[in-house]
Amino acid sequence: MSESAVDTRLAKNQRINLRATDRQESLLRRAAEATDHTLTEFILGSAVEHAERVMADRRWFIATEDQFEEFKRLLDAPLPSTTKFEKLFARPSVFSDKA
Repeated sequence: MSESAVDTRLAKNQRINLRATDRQESLLRRAAEATDHTLTEFILGSAVEHAERVMADRRWFIATEDQFEEFKRLLDAPLPSTTKFEKLFARPSVFSDKA
């Protein structure tokens, strides 16, 4: 778990309640014990870590007009062709019916 996931130095002033099946609760308890965390530390740490990954792709990025134009130009520019890419793209996809 990341350091920010479970920060024991900060006072906790919010309460989160949830319901779980017996199987889910048992699994969470075993995983918490295996990682030497309390159940609360494990659940909160895992949830915060996942939330940080989800939100990482949704952050705002500030750029000047010139920076944004350069960014768009680079996105739209074709990639240089290489023999390895050509061979790869010539092979049938493992997801197609033509394999």
